[in-house]
Amino acid sequence: MNVGEQLRHLREHHDMSREELAQEMNVSRQAVYKWETNKGYPDIDNLIRLSELYEFTLDELIKVDPAFQKKIAIDEQNDLSDPGFYLGAILVLIGIFLDFGTFSYALTIFGLLTMCFYEEFKKMFWRIKRDFQEEK
Repeated sequence: MNVGEQLRHLREHHDMSREELAQEMNVSRQAVYKWETNKGYPDIDNLIRLSELYEFTLDELIKVDPAFQKKIAIDEQNDLSDPGFYLGAILVLIGIFLDFGTFSYALTIFGLLTMCFYEEFKKMFWRIKRDFQEEK
């Protein structure tokens, strides 16, 4: 049994309509429909509210549906394996240990920003490149 079937079964077991559940949860009836047909999943706040309303544990809901488990899997990637961390660290070290005057300060700051926002910088770079190619 998947998550949607379980949620529908629990709602019916508690003699609630989708409309009643939607009002209770402060969501749309369509959101409840999507949850019950596996076209969408409730966010964690709504899962907690559902577990309290239906008196079940999240563990009971999650263990029966491997697809749902994959959907909510926590990304366990270590930040130290991120290439942006290493690139930023190198820029910081160059900025600190080599004396380029004001450029050293800028390089250090850019290195720190790269360590923190590497993925955003990468997305921005590809977006600019795509826009530039579209202009040609």
